[in-house]
Amino acid sequence: MTEVSGKTRVCALLGDPVEHTVSPAMHNAAFAATGLDFIYVPFRVYPEGLAAAVAGLRALNARGFNVTIPHKVSVIPLLDSLDSLAEKIGAVNTVFNEGGQLLGFNTDAAGFLRAALEAGIESEGRRVVVLGAGGASRAISYILADRGAELTIVNRLQELDWAEDIARLIEDELGRPVRVLELRDELLAEALAEADLLVNATSVGMSPGGDKSLVPAILLRKNMTVIDIVYNPIETRLLREAGATGARTVGGIDMLAWQGALAFEKWTGRTAPVDLMRRAAVAALEGA
Repeated sequence: MTEVSGKTRVCALLGDPVEHTVSPAMHNAAFAATGLDFIYVPFRVYPEGLAAAVAGLRALNARGFNVTIPHKVSVIPLLDSLDSLAEKIGAVNTVFNEGGQLLGFNTDAAGFLRAALEAGIESEGRRVVVLGAGGASRAISYILADRGAELTIVNRLQELDWAEDIARLIEDELGRPVRVLELRDELLAEALAEADLLVNATSVGMSPGGDKSLVPAILLRKNMTVIDIVYNPIETRLLREAGATGARTVGGIDMLAWQGALAFEKWTGRTAPVDLMRRAAVAALEGA
C-alpha cells in the first residue's frame, strides 16, 4: 500500500454504483509497480450530485478521474474540453486535470478495440449486434463501425431513441448505415441468426445480478463470438451459456484493463503495466 502524504496525487472513480469496482486494485497496483506517488479512490455519486463532485475534484486538484455508469454522457457539460474522439462519440470515461482545466477522453473505445484485437477479433465486414445504447455502447458502436462492421443496435423500447441517436451519429460521422431494433425476443432472434459477433454493452449480468442475461440461450450459436463488457463476475451468465454452445467468448476484464491502462497513461505520462493491471483486477474479483 502506498504511503499517503501531502505530495500524493489523487485519481478517482465517479459512478453509481461503485461497490462492484476493481479499478482501485488495478490502478493502485500499477502506481505501486511504477513507483508513482498516486492513489486511486472510488466515490459513489448520484446523478444529482455529479456537478458538485466534479467541481470538488477540480478544487481539490485531483490529477484525474474515471466516469462510469450512469455519468459518461452527463459529465460532458461539466468539462472544459474534449479530445476529438470523445467529442465525436459523445461520451467520456476518463478526465485529466491539466492545471485546473478538465479535459475529457474516451478510453472505452480504444480499450474495447485493443481487447478485441488481442483476442484476434476483427470487425471489418462482420455483422455485429450490440446490446444497449448507453455511454459504453456509444464508444463500442462507433469504433466497430469505424473498423467496418455492419452494425445492429438493440435497446429496450423506453430508450430506443438513445440507440437511434447513436445510429445518426455513426451515419453522420462515418457514412455507415446502422440498424436499430427494439429489444424483443423475436427481433433479437432475427438479428442474431445472421450475426458474427454479439456484444453486451449493458450492465445486465453485473454482480449482484450475475444470474441475468438479455439473450435467451437458445439464440446463441457455436459459430459466433460473444463479448460481454461486464467484468464482475468474470464469467457472466451470457458468457457461460454462449460457451456451452461452443461459441467463442471474451470477458469484460480485458476491456477493463486496456481502458484503465490508457487512462493511467493520460494521468501519468508513463507506459502502463497492462498485464499487471489485468492480474490485479482478476485477483481482486477472485478475492471478493
